[in-house]
Amino acid sequence: MKKRVIAVTGTPGTGKTILAKKICKEFGFKYVDVNEIIDEYGLKEFYDRKRKCFAIDVKKLVKVLVKLIRDSEKDIVVDSHLSHYIPKKHVDLCIITKCSLDKLEKRLEKRGYPRKKIRENLDCEIFDVCLNEAKESGHDIKVVDTGKSYNVLDLFEK
Repeated sequence: MKKRVIAVTGTPGTGKTILAKKICKEFGFKYVDVNEIIDEYGLKEFYDRKRKCFAIDVKKLVKVLVKLIRDSEKDIVVDSHLSHYIPKKHVDLCIITKCSLDKLEKRLEKRGYPRKKIRENLDCEIFDVCLNEAKESGHDIKVVDTGKSYNVLDLFEK
């Protein structure tokens, strides 16, 4: 049986990790936290003081993730706002998480994000950056509003 790979992506704070872990628990998938991969493989290029975050070499990250996918014997869920960069041929389903702007703003404030970073992430959510990039890559997409009730089983229905 073919190994299944699900990319869970969306603006930071929209509920990717909670959804990804629910899928793993429900279906026995292996959970891949891209932040851990970035640290483990030294993929931080430099600290961007203006944006108050590290710049990541996405091409190197994708190479590492593709190798992890190929080497895995289990179904995988890849959790990151960068997971939609994995080429479509390696991903069966790309789930985009979304939530209301009010909820997103509160979540990011609770995380201690600076005002400018919150504004940047709200803009990404308004303009559907992750969704549009996933569409451009040709992914099979499901959108989940994490602010509303959802059932992970429904994600796998056609």
